[in-house]
Amino acid sequence: MNKYLVVNNPAHWNFTLENMKVISAREYLTHPGFSKLKKARIFNLCKDYSYQSKGYYVSLLAEARGHLPIPTVKNLVDLREPRLVKIVSDEFDDLIQKSLKPIKSPEFTLSIYFGQNVAQKYRELSAMFYRHFQIPFLRVRFQYTNKWNIRSIKALSEAEIPEEHKALMHNFAEEYFAKKRYDTPRNSNFEYDLAILVQPNDPAPPSNPKALKKFAELAEKMNFYVEFVSPKDLSRLSAFDALFIRQSTEVNNEAYAFARKAQQEDIAIIDYPDAILKCCNKVFMAEALENAGIPTPKTVIVHKENKNKVIQKTGLPLVLKSPDSTFSFGVKKAETEEEYETLVKAMLKKSELVIAQEFSPSEYDWRIGILDEKPFYASKYYMAKDHWQIYNWDASKKDDRDGNADSLPIEEVPEKVLDVALRSVKIMGKGLYGIDVKMVNGQPMVIEINDNPNIDFGVEDVYYGDKVYLEILTALKNRLEKKQE
Repeated sequence: MNKYLVVNNPAHWNFTLENMKVISAREYLTHPGFSKLKKARIFNLCKDYSYQSKGYYVSLLAEARGHLPIPTVKNLVDLREPRLVKIVSDEFDDLIQKSLKPIKSPEFTLSIYFGQNVAQKYRELSAMFYRHFQIPFLRVRFQYTNKWNIRSIKALSEAEIPEEHKALMHNFAEEYFAKKRYDTPRNSNFEYDLAILVQPNDPAPPSNPKALKKFAELAEKMNFYVEFVSPKDLSRLSAFDALFIRQSTEVNNEAYAFARKAQQEDIAIIDYPDAILKCCNKVFMAEALENAGIPTPKTVIVHKENKNKVIQKTGLPLVLKSPDSTFSFGVKKAETEEEYETLVKAMLKKSELVIAQEFSPSEYDWRIGILDEKPFYASKYYMAKDHWQIYNWDASKKDDRDGNADSLPIEEVPEKVLDVALRSVKIMGKGLYGIDVKMVNGQPMVIEINDNPNIDFGVEDVYYGDKVYLEILTALKNRLEKKQE
Protein backbone atom coordinates (compact mmCIF):
# COMPACT_ATOMS: atom_id res chain seq x y z
CA MET A 1 0.00 0.00 0.00
CA ASN A 2 1.29 3.49 -0.93
CA LYS A 3 2.01 5.71 2.09
CA TYR A 4 2.19 9.50 2.04
CA LEU A 5 3.02 12.06 4.67
CA VAL A 6 1.07 15.18 3.71
CA VAL A 7 2.44 18.45 5.13
CA ASN A 8 2.26 22.14 4.30
CA ASN A 9 5.97 22.46 3.57
CA PRO A 10 7.92 19.28 2.75
CA ALA A 11 11.20 21.20 3.18
CA HIS A 12 10.64 21.12 6.94
CA TRP A 13 10.68 17.30 6.82
CA ASN A 14 14.24 16.84 5.64
CA PHE A 15 14.84 13.44 7.22
CA THR A 16 14.41 10.02 5.71
CA LEU A 17 11.25 8.00 6.25
CA GLU A 18 11.63 4.69 4.47
CA ASN A 19 8.66 3.57 2.36
CA MET A 20 6.99 6.91 3.03
CA LYS A 21 6.82 9.78 0.54
CA VAL A 22 6.52 13.32 1.89
CA ILE A 23 4.31 15.57 -0.25
CA SER A 24 2.63 18.95 0.11
CA ALA A 25 -1.05 19.38 0.84
CA ARG A 26 -1.43 21.35 -2.40
CA GLU A 27 0.06 18.48 -4.40
CA TYR A 28 -2.27 15.93 -2.82
CA LEU A 29 -5.34 18.12 -3.32
CA THR A 30 -4.62 19.23 -6.89
CA HIS A 31 -2.54 16.60 -8.68
CA PRO A 32 -4.92 14.42 -10.77
CA GLY A 33 -2.83 11.28 -10.16
CA PHE A 34 -3.87 11.13 -6.49
CA SER A 35 -7.57 11.01 -7.33
CA LYS A 36 -6.95 7.79 -9.30
CA LEU A 37 -4.54 6.22 -6.82
CA LYS A 38 -5.71 3.00 -5.18
CA LYS A 39 -4.84 1.66 -1.72
CA ALA A 40 -3.08 4.62 -0.15
CA ARG A 41 -2.58 5.59 3.48
CA ILE A 42 -2.48 9.32 4.08
CA PHE A 43 -0.84 10.71 7.22
CA ASN A 44 -2.16 14.26 7.39
CA LEU A 45 0.20 16.63 9.23
CA CYS A 46 -1.16 19.90 7.89
CA LYS A 47 -0.86 22.93 10.14
CA ASP A 48 -4.59 23.67 10.18
CA TYR A 49 -7.51 21.21 10.41
CA SER A 50 -10.29 23.80 10.73
CA TYR A 51 -13.38 23.55 8.54
CA GLN A 52 -12.59 24.09 4.84
CA SER A 53 -8.85 24.43 5.48
CA LYS A 54 -6.22 22.47 3.53
CA GLY A 55 -5.87 20.02 6.38
CA TYR A 56 -9.62 19.45 6.50
CA TYR A 57 -9.80 18.82 2.75
CA VAL A 58 -6.82 16.44 2.76
CA SER A 59 -8.66 14.09 5.13
CA LEU A 60 -12.02 14.65 3.42
CA LEU A 61 -10.70 13.91 -0.09
CA ALA A 62 -8.67 10.98 1.19
CA GLU A 63 -11.88 9.35 2.40
CA ALA A 64 -13.69 10.23 -0.84
CA ARG A 65 -10.86 8.64 -2.85
CA GLY A 66 -10.98 5.45 -0.81
CA HIS A 67 -7.66 6.23 0.86
CA LEU A 68 -7.12 5.70 4.59
CA PRO A 69 -6.37 9.00 6.32
CA ILE A 70 -5.00 9.67 9.78
CA PRO A 71 -6.70 11.68 11.17
CA THR A 72 -10.11 11.06 9.65
CA VAL A 73 -12.71 13.79 9.23
CA LYS A 74 -14.53 12.21 12.15
CA ASN A 75 -11.40 12.65 14.27
CA LEU A 76 -11.28 16.32 13.29
CA VAL A 77 -14.95 16.82 14.18
CA ASP A 78 -14.49 14.96 17.47
CA LEU A 79 -11.76 17.42 18.45
CA ARG A 80 -14.25 20.30 18.25
CA GLU A 81 -17.00 18.46 20.13
CA PRO A 82 -17.13 19.63 23.78
CA ARG A 83 -19.22 16.63 24.84
CA LEU A 84 -16.56 14.20 23.64
CA VAL A 85 -13.88 16.13 25.51
CA LYS A 86 -16.00 15.83 28.65
CA ILE A 87 -16.48 12.09 28.10
CA VAL A 88 -12.72 11.62 27.80
CA SER A 89 -12.20 13.74 30.90
CA ASP A 90 -14.70 11.71 32.92
CA GLU A 91 -13.69 8.29 31.62
CA PHE A 92 -9.98 8.78 32.28
CA ASP A 93 -10.23 10.97 35.35
CA ASP A 94 -8.15 8.55 37.46
CA LEU A 95 -5.29 8.57 34.95
CA ILE A 96 -5.41 12.37 34.65
CA GLN A 97 -5.35 12.87 38.42
CA LYS A 98 -2.57 10.32 38.94
CA SER A 99 -0.40 11.73 36.13
CA LEU A 100 -0.74 15.39 37.15
CA LYS A 101 -0.74 14.96 40.94
CA PRO A 102 2.89 16.14 41.43
CA ILE A 103 2.27 19.45 39.60
CA LYS A 104 2.00 22.43 41.98
CA SER A 105 0.91 25.18 39.58
CA PRO A 106 -2.83 25.70 38.81
CA GLU A 107 -2.35 25.20 35.06
CA PHE A 108 -0.53 22.66 32.92
CA THR A 109 -0.08 22.19 29.16
CA LEU A 110 0.59 18.78 27.64
CA SER A 111 2.03 18.71 24.11
CA ILE A 112 1.65 15.38 22.35
CA TYR A 113 3.65 14.37 19.28
CA PHE A 114 2.67 11.06 17.66
CA GLY A 115 1.22 9.90 20.98
CA GLN A 116 4.28 10.87 23.05
CA ASN A 117 5.46 13.73 25.23
CA VAL A 118 9.02 14.93 25.72
CA ALA A 119 8.72 13.86 29.39
CA GLN A 120 8.46 10.08 29.75
CA LYS A 121 6.38 10.43 32.93
CA TYR A 122 3.45 11.59 30.77
CA ARG A 123 3.79 8.73 28.28
CA GLU A 124 0.62 6.89 29.39
CA LEU A 125 -1.48 10.06 29.46
CA SER A 126 -0.20 11.16 26.03
CA ALA A 127 -0.91 7.74 24.52
CA MET A 128 -4.47 7.85 25.88
CA PHE A 129 -5.24 11.16 24.19
CA TYR A 130 -3.75 9.97 20.91
CA ARG A 131 -5.80 6.75 20.99
CA HIS A 132 -8.99 8.77 21.32
CA PHE A 133 -8.35 11.60 18.87
CA GLN A 134 -5.76 10.20 16.41
CA ILE A 135 -4.32 13.69 15.85
CA PRO A 136 -0.54 13.60 15.28
CA PHE A 137 0.14 16.90 17.10
CA LEU A 138 -2.11 17.74 20.06
CA ARG A 139 -2.04 20.30 22.85
CA VAL A 140 -4.14 19.67 25.96
CA ARG A 141 -4.53 22.39 28.56
CA PHE A 142 -5.49 21.47 32.11
CA GLN A 143 -6.68 23.62 34.99
CA TYR A 144 -6.75 22.78 38.69
CA THR A 145 -9.63 23.81 40.95
CA ASN A 146 -10.52 21.06 43.43
CA LYS A 147 -8.99 18.60 40.92
CA TRP A 148 -7.43 18.64 37.45
CA ASN A 149 -9.87 19.33 34.59
CA ILE A 150 -9.39 19.56 30.83
CA ARG A 151 -9.73 23.18 29.77
CA SER A 152 -9.13 22.68 26.04
CA ILE A 153 -7.83 20.26 23.41
CA LYS A 154 -6.55 21.52 20.07
CA ALA A 155 -4.51 20.34 17.13
CA LEU A 156 -1.07 21.87 16.82
CA SER A 157 0.64 23.00 13.67
CA GLU A 158 4.31 22.26 13.18
CA ALA A 159 5.02 26.00 13.50
CA GLU A 160 3.60 25.95 17.05
CA ILE A 161 6.00 23.26 18.24
CA PRO A 162 8.70 24.86 20.43
CA GLU A 163 12.15 24.78 18.88
CA GLU A 164 13.52 22.82 21.84
CA HIS A 165 10.90 20.08 21.21
CA LYS A 166 11.52 19.63 17.49
CA ALA A 167 14.44 17.22 17.68
CA LEU A 168 12.45 14.88 19.94
CA MET A 169 9.34 15.34 17.80
CA HIS A 170 11.35 14.17 14.78
CA ASN A 171 12.53 11.17 16.81
CA PHE A 172 8.93 10.37 17.72
CA ALA A 173 7.95 10.67 14.05
CA GLU A 174 10.72 8.30 13.00
CA GLU A 175 9.79 5.87 15.77
CA TYR A 176 6.12 6.03 14.77
CA PHE A 177 6.74 5.38 11.08
CA ALA A 178 9.83 3.18 11.31
CA LYS A 179 8.17 0.27 13.05
CA LYS A 180 8.76 -3.17 11.63
CA ARG A 181 5.57 -2.66 9.66
CA TYR A 182 6.98 0.38 7.85
CA ASP A 183 10.73 -0.13 7.48
CA THR A 184 10.63 -3.15 5.18
CA PRO A 185 9.19 -2.94 1.67
CA ARG A 186 6.27 -5.30 1.46
CA ASN A 187 6.40 -8.10 -1.07
CA SER A 188 4.19 -7.13 -3.98
CA ASN A 189 2.47 -10.51 -3.74
CA PHE A 190 0.73 -9.43 -0.53
CA GLU A 191 -2.70 -7.97 -1.08
CA TYR A 192 -3.75 -7.18 2.50
CA ASP A 193 -2.13 -6.38 5.85
CA LEU A 194 -3.22 -8.59 8.77
CA ALA A 195 -2.50 -7.78 12.41
CA ILE A 196 -2.76 -10.67 14.87
CA LEU A 197 -3.08 -9.37 18.42
CA VAL A 198 -1.26 -11.44 21.05
CA GLN A 199 -0.38 -10.77 24.68
CA PRO A 200 3.12 -12.03 25.55
CA ASN A 201 2.22 -12.78 29.20
CA ASP A 202 -1.33 -14.02 28.62
CA PRO A 203 -2.11 -16.59 31.34
CA ALA A 204 -4.61 -18.39 29.11
CA PRO A 205 -3.89 -17.56 25.45
CA PRO A 206 -6.58 -18.69 22.98
CA SER A 207 -3.95 -20.05 20.57
CA ASN A 208 -0.64 -21.79 21.34
CA PRO A 209 2.59 -20.81 19.52
CA LYS A 210 2.28 -23.58 16.91
CA ALA A 211 -1.25 -22.46 16.05
CA LEU A 212 -0.13 -18.85 15.69
CA LYS A 213 2.67 -19.98 13.39
CA LYS A 214 0.15 -21.97 11.34
CA PHE A 215 -2.15 -18.92 11.03
CA ALA A 216 0.77 -16.82 9.78
CA GLU A 217 2.01 -19.40 7.28
CA LEU A 218 -1.41 -20.00 5.76
CA ALA A 219 -2.29 -16.30 5.75
CA GLU A 220 0.82 -15.48 3.72
CA LYS A 221 -0.20 -18.09 1.16
CA MET A 222 -3.52 -16.23 0.92
CA ASN A 223 -1.71 -12.94 0.11
CA PHE A 224 -1.81 -11.49 3.62
CA TYR A 225 1.17 -9.63 5.02
CA VAL A 226 1.11 -10.83 8.67
CA GLU A 227 2.44 -9.10 11.74
CA PHE A 228 1.95 -10.10 15.35
CA VAL A 229 1.13 -7.01 17.38
CA SER A 230 0.94 -6.51 21.12
CA PRO A 231 -1.29 -4.25 23.26
CA LYS A 232 1.24 -1.39 23.05
CA ASP A 233 0.67 -1.20 19.26
CA LEU A 234 -2.85 0.22 19.37
CA SER A 235 -1.75 3.49 17.76
CA ARG A 236 -0.48 1.50 14.75
CA LEU A 237 -3.69 -0.40 14.08
CA SER A 238 -4.77 2.00 11.33
CA ALA A 239 -1.89 0.71 9.21
CA PHE A 240 -3.62 -2.67 8.77
CA ASP A 241 -6.55 -3.91 6.73
CA ALA A 242 -7.61 -6.72 9.08
CA LEU A 243 -7.35 -7.65 12.75
CA PHE A 244 -7.51 -11.11 14.30
CA ILE A 245 -7.61 -11.11 18.10
CA ARG A 246 -5.66 -13.92 19.72
CA GLN A 247 -5.34 -12.68 23.28
CA SER A 248 -7.79 -13.14 26.12
CA THR A 249 -10.73 -10.77 25.69
CA GLU A 250 -12.26 -8.67 28.43
CA VAL A 251 -14.16 -5.40 28.26
CA ASN A 252 -11.53 -3.61 30.34
CA ASN A 253 -8.41 -4.91 28.60
CA GLU A 254 -6.60 -4.03 25.40
CA ALA A 255 -8.42 -6.54 23.21
CA TYR A 256 -11.67 -4.59 23.47
CA ALA A 257 -9.87 -1.32 22.69
CA PHE A 258 -8.39 -2.93 19.56
CA ALA A 259 -11.78 -4.31 18.50
CA ARG A 260 -13.52 -0.98 19.05
CA LYS A 261 -10.88 0.96 17.14
CA ALA A 262 -10.95 -1.57 14.29
CA GLN A 263 -14.70 -1.15 14.05
CA GLN A 264 -14.40 2.64 14.01
CA GLU A 265 -11.72 2.48 11.29
CA ASP A 266 -13.72 -0.04 9.22
CA ILE A 267 -10.97 -2.65 9.54
CA ALA A 268 -12.03 -6.26 8.93
CA ILE A 269 -12.14 -7.97 12.29
CA ILE A 270 -12.55 -11.16 14.29
CA ASP A 271 -13.86 -10.66 17.06
CA TYR A 272 -16.37 -7.82 17.03
CA PRO A 273 -16.52 -5.49 20.05
CA ASP A 274 -20.23 -6.28 20.57
CA ALA A 275 -19.32 -9.96 20.88
CA ILE A 276 -16.73 -9.16 23.53
CA LEU A 277 -19.21 -7.00 25.45
CA LYS A 278 -21.90 -9.66 25.41
CA CYS A 279 -19.86 -12.83 25.90
CA CYS A 280 -17.68 -11.39 28.63
CA ASN A 281 -20.66 -10.62 30.81
CA LYS A 282 -22.37 -13.63 32.35
CA VAL A 283 -25.33 -11.50 33.44
CA PHE A 284 -26.16 -10.60 29.84
CA MET A 285 -25.59 -14.19 28.77
CA ALA A 286 -27.89 -15.64 31.45
CA GLU A 287 -30.79 -13.37 30.49
CA ALA A 288 -30.23 -13.69 26.74
CA LEU A 289 -30.19 -17.49 26.83
CA GLU A 290 -33.29 -17.61 29.03
CA ASN A 291 -35.19 -15.14 26.82
CA ALA A 292 -34.30 -17.21 23.75
CA GLY A 293 -35.65 -20.36 25.38
CA ILE A 294 -32.27 -22.13 25.24
CA PRO A 295 -31.79 -24.82 27.90
CA THR A 296 -29.20 -24.03 30.57
CA PRO A 297 -28.59 -25.23 34.13
CA LYS A 298 -30.95 -23.54 36.61
CA THR A 299 -29.58 -20.02 36.86
CA VAL A 300 -30.11 -17.10 39.24
CA ILE A 301 -28.76 -13.57 38.91
CA VAL A 302 -27.68 -12.92 42.48
CA HIS A 303 -27.71 -9.56 44.25
CA LYS A 304 -27.77 -8.45 47.87
CA GLU A 305 -31.57 -8.59 48.11
CA ASN A 306 -32.06 -12.16 46.82
CA LYS A 307 -28.83 -13.89 47.91
CA ASN A 308 -30.62 -15.76 50.71
CA LYS A 309 -33.12 -17.36 48.29
CA VAL A 310 -30.70 -18.71 45.69
CA ILE A 311 -30.17 -22.20 47.08
CA GLN A 312 -33.94 -22.81 46.98
CA LYS A 313 -33.76 -22.68 43.18
CA THR A 314 -30.34 -24.11 42.35
CA GLY A 315 -29.86 -26.59 45.17
CA LEU A 316 -26.42 -27.62 46.43
CA PRO A 317 -23.73 -27.88 45.32
CA LEU A 318 -23.92 -24.80 43.14
CA VAL A 319 -21.52 -22.83 40.95
CA LEU A 320 -20.88 -19.10 41.38
CA LYS A 321 -19.50 -17.03 38.51
CA SER A 322 -18.20 -13.47 38.40
CA PRO A 323 -19.90 -11.58 35.55
CA ASP A 324 -16.63 -11.22 33.66
CA SER A 325 -15.02 -14.57 34.43
CA THR A 326 -13.09 -16.28 31.61
CA PHE A 327 -11.23 -19.57 31.26
CA SER A 328 -12.62 -20.73 34.65
CA PHE A 329 -11.09 -17.73 36.45
CA GLY A 330 -13.61 -16.31 38.91
CA VAL A 331 -15.71 -19.51 38.91
CA LYS A 332 -16.25 -21.16 42.31
CA LYS A 333 -18.19 -24.16 43.60
CA ALA A 334 -20.05 -24.07 46.91
CA GLU A 335 -20.70 -27.47 48.48
CA THR A 336 -22.48 -26.25 51.62
CA GLU A 337 -24.69 -23.37 52.67
CA GLU A 338 -21.85 -21.94 54.77
CA GLU A 339 -19.44 -22.11 51.83
CA TYR A 340 -22.00 -20.41 49.60
CA GLU A 341 -22.50 -17.56 52.07
CA THR A 342 -18.76 -16.97 52.36
CA LEU A 343 -18.19 -17.01 48.59
CA VAL A 344 -21.19 -14.92 47.58
CA LYS A 345 -20.44 -12.28 50.22
CA ALA A 346 -16.89 -11.88 48.89
CA MET A 347 -18.00 -11.81 45.24
CA LEU A 348 -20.76 -9.24 45.83
CA LYS A 349 -18.18 -6.89 47.30
CA LYS A 350 -16.53 -6.77 43.87
CA SER A 351 -19.66 -6.80 41.69
CA GLU A 352 -23.28 -5.72 42.11
CA LEU A 353 -24.41 -8.94 40.43
CA VAL A 354 -23.14 -12.54 40.45
CA ILE A 355 -24.34 -15.61 38.58
CA ALA A 356 -25.37 -18.76 40.46
CA GLN A 357 -26.03 -22.02 38.60
CA GLU A 358 -26.97 -25.49 39.64
CA PHE A 359 -24.01 -27.85 39.54
CA SER A 360 -24.30 -30.06 36.46
CA PRO A 361 -21.45 -32.59 36.50
CA SER A 362 -20.38 -34.33 33.31
CA GLU A 363 -17.40 -36.30 32.06
CA TYR A 364 -16.76 -33.75 29.30
CA ASP A 365 -18.06 -30.56 27.70
CA TRP A 366 -18.82 -30.25 24.01
CA ARG A 367 -17.24 -27.29 22.26
CA ILE A 368 -18.79 -26.41 18.91
CA GLY A 369 -16.79 -23.89 16.93
CA ILE A 370 -19.08 -21.63 14.90
CA LEU A 371 -17.94 -19.03 12.39
CA ASP A 372 -20.45 -16.66 10.80
CA GLU A 373 -23.29 -18.93 11.96
CA LYS A 374 -21.79 -22.15 10.51
CA PRO A 375 -20.13 -24.93 12.56
CA PHE A 376 -16.55 -25.63 11.47
CA TYR A 377 -15.04 -27.80 14.23
CA ALA A 378 -16.16 -29.87 17.20
CA SER A 379 -14.27 -30.99 20.29
CA LYS A 380 -14.84 -32.78 23.56
CA TYR A 381 -13.08 -31.22 26.55
CA TYR A 382 -12.66 -33.60 29.47
CA MET A 383 -12.50 -32.45 33.07
CA ALA A 384 -9.05 -31.78 34.56
CA LYS A 385 -7.62 -34.56 36.74
CA ASP A 386 -9.57 -34.91 40.01
CA HIS A 387 -11.43 -31.68 39.29
CA TRP A 388 -14.93 -30.57 38.29
CA GLN A 389 -13.84 -28.13 35.54
CA ILE A 390 -11.86 -28.50 32.33
CA TYR A 391 -9.29 -26.08 33.85
CA ASN A 392 -7.80 -26.45 37.32
CA TRP A 393 -5.60 -23.42 37.92
CA ASP A 394 -4.75 -24.61 41.43
CA ALA A 395 -3.21 -27.89 40.28
CA SER A 396 0.28 -28.42 41.68
CA LYS A 397 1.54 -29.84 38.37
CA LYS A 398 1.22 -27.83 35.17
CA ASP A 399 0.28 -30.96 33.21
CA ASP A 400 -2.76 -31.44 35.48
CA ARG A 401 -4.18 -27.96 34.85
CA ASP A 402 -6.42 -29.01 31.97
CA GLY A 403 -8.05 -32.22 30.87
CA ASN A 404 -7.67 -34.14 27.64
CA ALA A 405 -9.52 -33.25 24.46
CA ASP A 406 -10.87 -35.07 21.42
CA SER A 407 -11.51 -33.58 17.99
CA LEU A 408 -14.17 -35.11 15.78
CA PRO A 409 -16.24 -34.44 12.65
CA ILE A 410 -19.30 -32.24 12.87
CA GLU A 411 -21.37 -35.20 11.61
CA GLU A 412 -20.65 -37.12 14.81
CA VAL A 413 -21.97 -34.39 17.10
CA PRO A 414 -25.37 -35.35 18.59
CA GLU A 415 -28.11 -33.49 16.77
CA LYS A 416 -29.43 -32.01 20.01
CA VAL A 417 -26.04 -30.53 20.85
CA LEU A 418 -25.57 -29.02 17.41
CA ASP A 419 -29.10 -27.60 17.44
CA VAL A 420 -28.72 -25.70 20.74
CA ALA A 421 -25.29 -24.46 19.69
CA LEU A 422 -26.66 -22.98 16.46
CA ARG A 423 -29.66 -21.52 18.25
CA SER A 424 -27.37 -19.93 20.83
CA VAL A 425 -25.16 -18.22 18.29
CA LYS A 426 -28.17 -16.46 16.75
CA ILE A 427 -28.18 -14.30 19.90
CA MET A 428 -24.76 -13.03 18.93
CA GLY A 429 -24.84 -12.68 15.13
CA LYS A 430 -21.89 -13.21 12.83
CA GLY A 431 -18.42 -13.80 14.22
CA LEU A 432 -16.24 -16.51 15.74
CA TYR A 433 -17.70 -18.35 18.74
CA GLY A 434 -17.19 -21.48 20.77
CA ILE A 435 -20.40 -22.85 22.27
CA ASP A 436 -19.94 -25.04 25.37
CA VAL A 437 -22.67 -27.63 25.86
CA LYS A 438 -23.14 -30.36 28.48
CA MET A 439 -25.33 -33.41 28.07
CA VAL A 440 -27.14 -33.97 31.37
CA ASN A 441 -29.59 -36.88 31.61
CA GLY A 442 -29.71 -37.02 27.83
CA GLN A 443 -30.56 -33.34 27.46
CA PRO A 444 -28.20 -30.61 26.15
CA MET A 445 -27.51 -27.54 28.30
CA VAL A 446 -25.61 -24.50 27.10
CA ILE A 447 -22.95 -23.52 29.62
CA GLU A 448 -21.13 -20.75 27.81
CA ILE A 449 -20.86 -18.76 24.60
CA ASN A 450 -17.21 -17.83 24.09
CA ASP A 451 -16.35 -14.95 21.77
CA ASN A 452 -12.67 -15.85 21.57
CA PRO A 453 -12.57 -19.66 21.46
CA ASN A 454 -9.39 -21.68 21.57
CA ILE A 455 -7.77 -22.65 18.31
CA ASP A 456 -4.78 -24.67 19.50
CA PHE A 457 -2.47 -26.73 17.35
CA GLY A 458 -2.94 -30.37 18.32
CA VAL A 459 -6.42 -29.86 19.82
CA GLU A 460 -9.17 -28.16 17.82
CA ASP A 461 -7.41 -28.86 14.51
CA VAL A 462 -6.80 -32.58 15.01
CA TYR A 463 -9.66 -33.74 12.77
CA TYR A 464 -10.01 -30.95 10.17
CA GLY A 465 -6.35 -29.85 10.11
CA ASP A 466 -5.52 -26.72 8.14
CA LYS A 467 -9.17 -26.23 7.24
CA VAL A 468 -9.83 -24.78 10.71
CA TYR A 469 -7.30 -22.00 10.14
CA LEU A 470 -8.29 -21.44 6.53
CA GLU A 471 -11.96 -20.97 7.45
CA ILE A 472 -11.07 -18.06 9.75
CA LEU A 473 -8.65 -16.46 7.30
CA THR A 474 -11.19 -16.83 4.48
CA ALA A 475 -13.82 -15.11 6.64
CA LEU A 476 -11.48 -12.16 7.12
CA LYS A 477 -10.75 -12.02 3.40
CA ASN A 478 -14.47 -12.14 2.60
CA ARG A 479 -15.03 -9.17 4.90
CA LEU A 480 -12.33 -7.22 3.05
CA GLU A 481 -13.63 -8.10 -0.40
CA LYS A 482 -17.20 -7.24 0.60
CA LYS A 483 -16.02 -3.72 1.49
CA GLN A 484 -14.76 -3.28 -2.06
CA GLU A 485 -18.00 -4.26 -3.76
